[in-house]
Amino acid sequence: MKTKAVVFDAYGTLFDVNSAAEKCKDKIGSKWEAFSNFWRTTQLEYTWLRSLMRRHKNFWEITEDSLDKSMKVFNIDRSMKNELLSLYKILSPYPEVKGVLEDLKKKNFKLAILSNGTPDLLDELVASNKLNNLFDDLFSIEEVKVYKPDSRVYEIPLKKYNLQNNEITFLSANTWDVSGGGNFGYNSIWVNRNKSEFDILDYQPKNEISNLTQLLDKI
Repeated sequence: MKTKAVVFDAYGTLFDVNSAAEKCKDKIGSKWEAFSNFWRTTQLEYTWLRSLMRRHKNFWEITEDSLDKSMKVFNIDRSMKNELLSLYKILSPYPEVKGVLEDLKKKNFKLAILSNGTPDLLDELVASNKLNNLFDDLFSIEEVKVYKPDSRVYEIPLKKYNLQNNEITFLSANTWDVSGGGNFGYNSIWVNRNKSEFDILDYQPKNEISNLTQLLDKI
C-alpha cells in the first residue's frame, strides 16, 4: 500500500545524541566521544531492562541515571552534570533534517515522531530546533509505559491515524528499532549513518539509506 504517514525515531535518527557531549569536548577532553557512546549505550540498556523488570521510569530519569554511571566510569567532573543534561534537551539535528521534512510536508504525508522521549522532552527538542511546525504528532512511549521495541509502542500511531501497519513508513538509525517496527508490520527503513552491520533479529529492511535525503527517492 502507498505510504500515508512517515514516522521517525528521534534520538540518533533526527537528532545527534553525541552533540551534547561534543559541545563540552574542550572540558571533557579526548575521551568525550567514548564517554558519549557509553552514555547512550547505558541509556538504551536501562530502557530495555526496566521494560523487562516492569519497573518503569521515564526517559528523562533514565537519561540522568545513565549519565551518573557514565560520569563515574569515565571520571567526569560531577560539576558538569547539569550542563550535559541541559544540552541533551536541545540536541542538534542532523544537517539534512529540516529540508527533508519540508519536502515531505509538501507531499502531504502525515509526519510524526515515535520516541522513547517524554512528551515534554520531545516538545522542547523539536521547538528548540524550530521544527515544531513540520510535525503532525510527537508520539511518546509514555502513552503505554513500556519502551521500544515492544509492539505496544508501534501501535500508537496506528490508533491515531486509523491506518494499516504497512501504510506507515518508519525510519530509525537503531537496528533494533528498525527490526521492532518491521516485525510489527511497518515499512521500516534503516538510516545507517555509521556504516554499521544490521542486527540479526528476524527482520531485514528492504531499504537502507545513509542519510534522510535519500528517503525522498524511496516513497
